[in-house]
This record gives sequence, C-alpha cells and structure tokens, in this order.
Amino acid sequence: MQLNKQIAFHKAMGDPTRIKIIHLLSFERLHVGAIAGKLGLTAPTISHHLTKLKECNLVYSRREKNSIYYYLNKKVLKHHAEVLNRFIEEGGVEANMSEKIIKEKQKVLNNFMEKNGKIKNIPSQQKKKLFILEHMVEALKIGRKYSEKEINEFILQFHDDFATLRREFIIHQFMYRENSIYEVNPREMWASTRLLKE
Repeated sequence: MQLNKQIAFHKAMGDPTRIKIIHLLSFERLHVGAIAGKLGLTAPTISHHLTKLKECNLVYSRREKNSIYYYLNKKVLKHHAEVLNRFIEEGGVEANMSEKIIKEKQKVLNNFMEKNGKIKNIPSQQKKKLFILEHMVEALKIGRKYSEKEINEFILQFHDDFATLRREFIIHQFMYRENSIYEVNPREMWASTRLLKE
C-alpha cells in the first residue's frame, strides 16, 4: 500500500460535496451540468470538485459527442475500502494478540517469581525465559549507561546467577555491551516472544 495514495484519497473524501458527487455517480454517468443541477451548485464549483476526485483516480471522464461525462471508478473506491477494512482487521488481530501475550507473560511471572521479586529458577523454555528477561530489563532506564558492576548488582536483586542472566540480556538483544559498559537497546530490538512457536 502506498501511503501517499491513501492520504490523497481521504483528503478527497473529506468534503461533503465530493461525497455527494460520488453517490450520484455510483448510479449513473453524469456531465457537469447535470451534477450541478442535482446538487444546486454552479458548474465551476462542480468542475473544481471533479478535478480533485480525478487527481486520486476516483472518477474518470469520457467525451460523448459534445458532452464530457464523468464515471465513478468503482474499482479504486473498492480498493480503498478494502485497505481501510484491512487496517481494522489487522488492528483487531494485533489487539487480541497483545492481550493474549500480556496474560501469558503474567502467568509465567506468577509461576517463576516469588512475591519478593526474586526469580525461583531461570526457565529452560525459551519463551518463558524471554518473558522473565523482558520483565527484568523493563526496570532499567533506556538511554542510561551501566557499568558491569551496576548490572551485576541489578541482576542480584532477582537471581544469584548474574553472569548467566547478563549474558542472556546480550544474546537476546535486550542490552548492548561495549568496553564493559551496558545500555538497554530500543524495545524494537528485543527478542520477541511473538516470533516463537507455541
């Protein structure tokens, strides 16, 4: 999908007169004078709106004898409707997926973490391990640089095996390390549980 085409379409449709023109053309081909008469507007005003609709390919014209008739490009209108519908459907899927993952993460945290915040044991299953790592890293500040000592002390709040967990942070892109200085990566880089199979 080309974003510019979508923007042009919605701008064109953001005018009541143009929507009325589209409605009229959905029934039959019409010339400027006929559209102007039906809408009670001047021919120059209708021509202006038709030009805007033509720019985004919503209408096209054909000369027949001495008159130019305008047609609704139903194919283009249907395409934009399908794109809009896809946004709604994909948004719904995304929301359902997010809700499912949040519930799943909470279940893992309940099973693997004690009430005092300590990790009972590091999960062997990859997906569960990522939930735990994500939960831990969320307590760190993005943009701040941490020394190895600071990271070790941070991990010790959760589990005694700071060396393993520190290594897991790097392996799964939760953190970046250079010259023993650690920094949290942007969330988009973190290993995603969504990419793992159930």
